[in-house]
Amino acid sequence: MTAKPKSIYNNRIMDTSSIFLSILFPAHDEETRLPASLKQTDEFVKKQPYACEVIIIENASADGTLGIARDFARSHNYVKVVHDDLPGKGRAVQRGMLLARGTYRFVCDVDLSMPIDEISHFLPPECGDYEIAIASREAPGAVRYGEPFYRHVVGRVFNSLVRILTLPELNDTQCGFKCFSAQAAESLFPKMTITGWTFDVEILAIARRMKYRIIEVPIPWYYRANSKVHVLRDSIRMALDLLLIRRNLRRGIYSR
Repeated sequence: MTAKPKSIYNNRIMDTSSIFLSILFPAHDEETRLPASLKQTDEFVKKQPYACEVIIIENASADGTLGIARDFARSHNYVKVVHDDLPGKGRAVQRGMLLARGTYRFVCDVDLSMPIDEISHFLPPECGDYEIAIASREAPGAVRYGEPFYRHVVGRVFNSLVRILTLPELNDTQCGFKCFSAQAAESLFPKMTITGWTFDVEILAIARRMKYRIIEVPIPWYYRANSKVHVLRDSIRMALDLLLIRRNLRRGIYSR
């Protein structure tokens, strides 16, 4: 019988045939940014002493995103590509979280406005006991680089609404980098109902209701142009979503 491969991590021997870290990339019309981000991710994965997988969830792209993802996967056996005909970042993240096999499941924006190496700060031994760790641009020690003033103001107004309506203790729910334990992901994401930008708030609100421990990890964050968020249109939609989440919480929808 062939022995399973072993590796040393955090002073213990672990079976590398199991996945320790899943990195998820929701990707919609990302043919410009995806190649460089996958190269950086490959360099990160190669440095780790534990087994990783990368899942690219491409949904409803009108450009070459799917082809780029599939080409990369052919030469990197730890990469899986999932295609969905329906749009929505929340939908893509939900599907990736439930397909992932990692003990920890980390969702990343394709633009890597948080450098990929920062993922290590979300994992043991650097990070303590938690079920959900969210990147924060507002926690003590966080630094923003190059963000236009108007984008910062819009973000803070939205977060103020989040704190008033659903999550009073969290400073930054919308940063696109979050880590979930496998147990939390498999418990929370089937309950998700919002498939667009505000899925983050819904998942965190459900987690808070279910008494999961949520921590904020301060990060360096670099503004990237060509955001997929349309400030006026999407802000209105997201504000309405907050009211829906608040109503669902009061009605016990997420407990059913």
